[in-house]
Amino acid sequence: MLRRRITILQLLIDADACPVIDLALSISSRYEIKTILFCDTSHRIERENAITIMVPKGADSVDFKLVNAINKYDIVITQDYGLAAMCIAKGAFVIDQNGRKMTNDNIDQLLAFRYESAKIRRAGGRTKGPKKRTEENNISFANNFRQICEQAISTKTKGE
Repeated sequence: MLRRRITILQLLIDADACPVIDLALSISSRYEIKTILFCDTSHRIERENAITIMVPKGADSVDFKLVNAINKYDIVITQDYGLAAMCIAKGAFVIDQNGRKMTNDNIDQLLAFRYESAKIRRAGGRTKGPKKRTEENNISFANNFRQICEQAISTKTKGE
């Protein structure tokens, strides 16, 4: 009898400055999704029911470690558009801390926005920072994160 190898779905969190770690852990545990937190040595982030991977402090060190750990259909939480683009290219589902899903349909526009904002700052201009976090952000994140969990599980099950 031939047995198919069933791989575990993973949630990978770019944990440095991520305000929804506990909320994501609460939701992902209901789906029995393995959770991995990625942070650098300047942030010690540990939670029960999650694996923490710490990397040396350095530009994009967390990003590259996270990307190398991704499997197709995994879920990633990040607010970094560059990291999101690499994750999408590897077949992951990506969401930010406010519940915005990042996909092939919107990542180019988000990267262009990031590029233009950086260009303005390099020229000495100022850009708006993030708005203060609200309860609506948490609700949007929770609703969209549940949808992504269900979509990832369904897609992975069909793909195996």
